[in-house]
Amino acid sequence: MLDSHSSKKSTGVDLDAMDRSQRDVILVIEDNEDTVFLLKQILTMAGFNVVSALNGNEGIKKVNEYAPDLILLDIMMPEMDGWETFQHLRRIGDQPVIIISAKESREEVVEGFRNGIDDYITKPFYNAEVIERIKAVLRRRPSEREVQNLVYPEAGLSVDFQNQQVTFENNSIRLTPREFSVFAVIAKQAPNLVGYSTIMQAVWDETSPDARKRMKYLVYLIRKKLDKIAPGVELLENVDRLGYRLRLHESTK
Repeated sequence: MLDSHSSKKSTGVDLDAMDRSQRDVILVIEDNEDTVFLLKQILTMAGFNVVSALNGNEGIKKVNEYAPDLILLDIMMPEMDGWETFQHLRRIGDQPVIIISAKESREEVVEGFRNGIDDYITKPFYNAEVIERIKAVLRRRPSEREVQNLVYPEAGLSVDFQNQQVTFENNSIRLTPREFSVFAVIAKQAPNLVGYSTIMQAVWDETSPDARKRMKYLVYLIRKKLDKIAPGVELLENVDRLGYRLRLHESTK
């Protein structure tokens, strides 16, 4: 049951149903829908915004989309378990991760901390303890954080913004600084469509016909490099008269 005192606080937002506000965002990666529902109730009543994923791959997508402030991660999930998911999450960024699992052996907990988790909560959990542990971890976070990488495992694509490096199908792609600038604008919005003017404004701070020509030529060069790795796979798609987007289809491997 929910703590009685929590009903007096302003509620958060379920981000699977509503848009984000300015509250801290918690991502729940858990394959049990009843547990997800319970955690959403606990967290929103405590004033957090919540978004959820039922498996590791979906969780990685939600990190790219919502940039959560903290992640609650289950261990025992099908396809990609919690530890493998955790390794992918660490390649994306440094969001705090709290394991929440029915596995409660000391060895499991110790191994989790050795791997770099921020806390470990065992099931069944006490509602108020979950909230206080989350608050304690959030108090220790840096004041500001930037996402350094985007990973799209279903497309075999990763983008390292700090080193300006793109990897596709396990192949490193050498992009010029300007090519990377164009690709980065599109990748950050994937899989959403990015308008021509948005790209031009971000890269050249103008939307002139000349900037449009430069943009189209750079996209042409980028697509040639992608095609060398996966011929016939249209990762970078042109939507005529509108803009570009990444098609995050299944990997060709």
